Amino acid sequence: MSATDTRSLTRLELAIAWRYLRSRRGSRLLSFISVIAIGGVVVGVSALIIIMGVMNGLQSDLREKILVGSPDVRVLSYGDDLKLTNWREVLGRVQRHPGVVAAAPFVLTQAGITAGHDYAEGAYVYGLEPEGRDVAAVTTIRQHARTGDFRFASTDGRQRGIVLGRLLAMRLNTFPGDTVRLVSFAGKRISAATGTMVPAVYSYEVTGIFETGMYEYDNAYTYLALPAAQEFAGLGEAVTGIEVKSTNRWAANKVAESLSSALGFPYRTVDWQEQNRSLFQALKLEKLGMGVILLLIVVVAAFNIVSTLTMVVADKTREIGILKAMGLPARSIRQVFVWQGVFIGCVGTVLGLAGGLAGALALDRYRLIALDPSVYFIDHLPVRIDAVDVGLTVLASILIAAVATVYPAVQAARLYPVEAIRHE
Repeated sequence: MSATDTRSLTRLELAIAWRYLRSRRGSRLLSFISVIAIGGVVVGVSALIIIMGVMNGLQSDLREKILVGSPDVRVLSYGDDLKLTNWREVLGRVQRHPGVVAAAPFVLTQAGITAGHDYAEGAYVYGLEPEGRDVAAVTTIRQHARTGDFRFASTDGRQRGIVLGRLLAMRLNTFPGDTVRLVSFAGKRISAATGTMVPAVYSYEVTGIFETGMYEYDNAYTYLALPAAQEFAGLGEAVTGIEVKSTNRWAANKVAESLSSALGFPYRTVDWQEQNRSLFQALKLEKLGMGVILLLIVVVAAFNIVSTLTMVVADKTREIGILKAMGLPARSIRQVFVWQGVFIGCVGTVLGLAGGLAGALALDRYRLIALDPSVYFIDHLPVRIDAVDVGLTVLASILIAAVATVYPAVQAARLYPVEAIRHE
């Protein structure tokens, strides 16, 4: 068969496929069953794109919010005291290490906090270097000051300021200029009379309030200047560890491994993925599960395509017999129904793609679904469209639609012309 004959057959197959898809009585509109089949694919593809975008957005948003106050890598120490005594030497080695952009000492401990009222609660106390021109910005927490700043400049000139998370400040009913008290149990003596630990109470002036959008930080974190935090935690000149910013966040685990090898015992490193491994593993598993479940919608739509084409075969049996009697080969008969299924799959996929992207964009831009930040860490449902996920969804949809044409196409090609023509 020549190339011209092949092109002619292809055009004929497409013309017949289009005729079978259309409504009866010469209408150019698609038949109702064709619209239903396309609608099934549209719903499946749209749902997949929106849900995958939501899962990506949730994972990305949580990661960004976590890393507002959590560095790419933390250098810590083994031992009962969990502190770095010779941290200046270690800091110099870390700063010179390949892959490290910035590094700074930090103190992390816990305390009781009160604003002088009956109400008191627990809070995290994070010590870092006061904001300044030559201070290494390892995290972006300093950029989230809503009121005041991270200079910790108290009115007594001693840098005894404290910066509170917005939600914590609201519960304590404190504002910049107010005084809060922190209760520390670190390194304190035991009372000979009662046999209990004697706590120490420190007063600090509120010099700033920050808001990150991450419930855990805004609800329970306070920040002090590094010297004040060292005093509060009873560390003397020591620190809890060194926080590190790497050149590439996704290469932080490699930087952490090389740092651990270079520093040796008793130092250890923890990267941001390891610190939050359970959370991100749960999100990945949830994304996979949701993807598989929603892919079943496309599979159901594929069964709809099978039933649609089977009905067309039953309805057009006589016409198929006539076409075969006139010399149309079985391969072309198969192609007619394959083209029908591919058309339904492609149109449904394109419309589903457009609907899914539009829905995802509206969901993200207008924040249509609000969340309780005390439960979900975020205040709205974020969406981030990933090109790979969209490509896989489109490919899977078209492939499933094409596979769905196999059975009805084979059944149509197997019809005998004489029996088909006599079919009522």
